[in-house]
Amino acid sequence: MSTKLLLSATALTLASVSAAYAEDSSDPIVIPIHNWSSQIVMSHVVGQIFESMGNSVEYVSTDSQAVYESVRLGDVTLEMEVWEGAFGPAFETAMEKGGLHDAGDHDAITREDWWYPLWTKEACPGLPDWEALNACAAAFATPETGEKGRFLGGPVDWLKHDQERVDALDMDFVVVNAGSASALWAEVGAAERDKRPVVIFNWTPNFVEALYPGEFVEFPEYTEGCKEDPAVGPNPDMTYDCGNPANGYLKKAAWDGMEEKWPAAYATLTRISFTNPQIAEMAKLVDIDELEPEDAAAEWLEQNESVWKPWVDGDA
Repeated sequence: MSTKLLLSATALTLASVSAAYAEDSSDPIVIPIHNWSSQIVMSHVVGQIFESMGNSVEYVSTDSQAVYESVRLGDVTLEMEVWEGAFGPAFETAMEKGGLHDAGDHDAITREDWWYPLWTKEACPGLPDWEALNACAAAFATPETGEKGRFLGGPVDWLKHDQERVDALDMDFVVVNAGSASALWAEVGAAERDKRPVVIFNWTPNFVEALYPGEFVEFPEYTEGCKEDPAVGPNPDMTYDCGNPANGYLKKAAWDGMEEKWPAAYATLTRISFTNPQIAEMAKLVDIDELEPEDAAAEWLEQNESVWKPWVDGDA
């Protein structure tokens, strides 16, 4: 089906749903957009669902850490992907101030950390243990890192604190930051050709795990406080001497005024719950199939009507 026909078919389906709902406030529901594919597509999926219910929607580009302050103040209405490992502290700090709240968990379980494709174990068979990785650091060396291993992290503004971890655990690695998520996938694709060992920042849910089977590096287990208190974790003098949560939550956040201003949309938001495969599919539609986010959202809605209609109808 062509994109134009797909959008038309989806619009007809959504329109049939909207007939059962009165419009909430005439003001737009403001949905933030960040810089990774699943969040962008998911936000458009939810926005198109809200539009089907008679609401207007506005999308705004927002910093992924500062967004919780924006939700708290009502400048944006909600956040669809609150990752425990990356955004838990910012989310919880904003909740303590008041103005936003936890609008429920997704079924998806998250993890974000150092990761390698399985062929890397041929050069470093002690993996996934982090100490084994460190002992194999020379296998990951490049001209830019000299004798030390190269770890390709995410963009600097993702604030993953990889350098702090390298320092705290005294690792023989140099952190090099990719310019974008696509640069991370390009690194793995290039390494696949000659099965070159490579370690990058990765996360789940993510379409990459379906293309390149791999594993996360097992650092010292995450313990509450290890990123803030030097006394917590194996290095008594430094913070970030641990991995990220291995089974992290993925939550939704909402402005406290959303329920009163858009009661029907809010009720739907609380019922929305995506799984790991669903989120991976959303990212794939953009990163592999190269659809625009709006078209990817329309296709996902077209293919998953049995998933999202109960959220709107209140049957979930």
